[in-house]
Amino acid sequence: MTPTVVELENLKVKLGKREILRDISCRLGESGVGKIIGLLGPNGAGKSTLILTLLGFHKPSSGRARVLGFDCRRQARNVRARIGYMPETDSFIANMTAVTYVRLMAELSGLPRETALEKAHEALFHVGLGEARYRELSTYSLGMKQMAKLAQAIVHGPELIILDEPTNGLDPSSRQRMLRLVREMKQEQGMNVVLCSHLLKDVEQVCDEAVIMKDGMIVHECNIEAERRSNKSFVELEVTGNDGDLRDALPEIGADGVTEGNGRWRIVLPPNVEVYRLWELLGKKDLLVRKLTHRRDTLEEIFLKAMGHISHTPGETTEAPGGI
Repeated sequence: MTPTVVELENLKVKLGKREILRDISCRLGESGVGKIIGLLGPNGAGKSTLILTLLGFHKPSSGRARVLGFDCRRQARNVRARIGYMPETDSFIANMTAVTYVRLMAELSGLPRETALEKAHEALFHVGLGEARYRELSTYSLGMKQMAKLAQAIVHGPELIILDEPTNGLDPSSRQRMLRLVREMKQEQGMNVVLCSHLLKDVEQVCDEAVIMKDGMIVHECNIEAERRSNKSFVELEVTGNDGDLRDALPEIGADGVTEGNGRWRIVLPPNVEVYRLWELLGKKDLLVRKLTHRRDTLEEIFLKAMGHISHTPGETTEAPGGI
């Protein structure tokens, strides 16, 4: 049986007297190999603390964290042997060439010296730095440094890669290349990935699941893969007229909705219902449409709801957490 990628059970982490992670429980990547999990949240939400806890650098004050079935506190060596980590900040030895640096990181991950050198060459060619692998890292551009950090994270063939802001500072073409490499880790090599990013479009583009953190807690879990398959349509509507019985009439076309007052509505249409059916229903109710926008729910809106900045979509009953 393939273990869950990340499993947290009533996890609490304190730094000094301050509680950073507060009673977190979740199971991510339950179906096993080849999952990309997005980790989102504002600054100070606890994302970095969670990553360092999974890597074994912070000890839980209570509760448990498991990675690939191994306990992060009691089996930290087993966990680290199976993880590749790309930090947000640069951690290079400036006068070292890329191939020497990546080989060193491979050796520190447990590979024999000769194997480490061979894998270092392979990893640098894989990320597009083959021609520049003998250059000193201090001469690299920002985009090249990001790729070098990725190379050292994957050089030992880990089962799980943790990427902390991998597209930071990249131009559009380099960003797309980075995201393509992330997708290939899953699709071609069966690796699991935890992607920590403040760029919601990056997470929406490549991730299967997303976890949103706020104030040291998980406030929302989203199955992005299921959202893509559901193909629901979301309508923002503004009407003039007596809309008092519109909510009760929406099930006639299989829809659901909530009013925000003053003729404003948020309506969910199932995949097989076209927008013209809603127009027909509004006409029957003698409602004049002042505004209608039609789209699918985006990760940005899900994130804002989790932060408590906008109301929930129709059909949801859980109240959003309070503001920061």
